[in-house]
Amino acid sequence: MPDRYAVIGHPVAHSRSPWIHAEFARQTGQDLTYEAILAPLDGFAQAVRAFRDAGGRGMNVTVPFKQEAFELSEARSPRAQQAGAVNTLTFEHGRILGDNTDGAGFVRDVEENLNFALGGRRVLLMGAGGAARGLLFPLLARGVAHLTIANRTVSRAEELAGIARAAGYRDVAACGYAALSGERFDLVVNSTSVSLAGELPPLPAGLFASGALAYDLVYGRGMTSFLRWARTSGAGRIADGLGMLVEQAAESFWLWRGVRPATRPVIDRLAQELPPVD
Repeated sequence: MPDRYAVIGHPVAHSRSPWIHAEFARQTGQDLTYEAILAPLDGFAQAVRAFRDAGGRGMNVTVPFKQEAFELSEARSPRAQQAGAVNTLTFEHGRILGDNTDGAGFVRDVEENLNFALGGRRVLLMGAGGAARGLLFPLLARGVAHLTIANRTVSRAEELAGIARAAGYRDVAACGYAALSGERFDLVVNSTSVSLAGELPPLPAGLFASGALAYDLVYGRGMTSFLRWARTSGAGRIADGLGMLVEQAAESFWLWRGVRPATRPVIDRLAQELPPVD
């Protein structure tokens, strides 16, 4: 019998993960199945345990359950601890192990697919929620020169910056959007959800250094409000989160199967099916 894996969320019908992992399995000759499971909002833990008890080997976790997955995990990887959230569950010897592959997927997409080295860069991270926390330490570990976290509620940005400083990273600042005036960045990352509503944080002009990259974690919507603004405001390059989606899936696949699939063909195939960013 093939090994069973799944993605769990609410909603989950839109997820591309079953197709992505089927492509990875086909590439690498792995004998597995991968399905989507819609969990009730008040029944996440029960759904996870039912899948495990039926022989499931692992699960990806999507919104809104990543914090619940963190609490459910009986052991957590260091990057899951740092992110405060879990998006990858592995079932071993009856135990639930939690990891977080989002940050690794983001870094791999930026550095390998987009050929944008992070070391020595000045980075602006917009937002201070779970998505931002998942990127925080992977960004810092790549040796960025300075990281600024901007958020409408400044106290949340300050809390995130404080977590980084407590871990020994000193070149981390926190502020509101108005305080960004006069600053320039090599990489500007939108980890907020405003693009889903076609909105934009109150960003000042002149944020982008020469050749800067603007990156929106939202994917599958073509030119988001943030990317459209970035294109007309001096960004040298723009990208959405499609590559991150595939790369975090590949990291999960590697954790489960010990094989790293080729991601470029999968990214290219999905990009052909979705609205273009450029």
